[in-house]
Amino acid sequence: MEWKLFATVFGAIFIAEMADKTQLVTLLFAADKDVSKLTVFLGSALALVLASAIGVAAGALLSQVVNPRIMSMIAGAGFVVIGLVTFYHGWQSAA
Repeated sequence: MEWKLFATVFGAIFIAEMADKTQLVTLLFAADKDVSKLTVFLGSALALVLASAIGVAAGALLSQVVNPRIMSMIAGAGFVVIGLVTFYHGWQSAA
């Protein structure tokens, strides 16, 4: 096990998932007093594991045809664009 990589991935995913739509939806399901909290936890955990597995498989496949450095640059640019669009819409809403 590459512990440094593990810690980096864990930290990045944990921070990215905090207060995002996935966590908020899980919170809403768990807020219902008539539902099993264990079922909500297991359902949301399994969904995140499956989504992560798809991401790992897609990354492994893409890395065979696209240079990983290029993929990293495209992902970084995508995050910047998402941030700018979010900032713009927030700014428009405040105006």
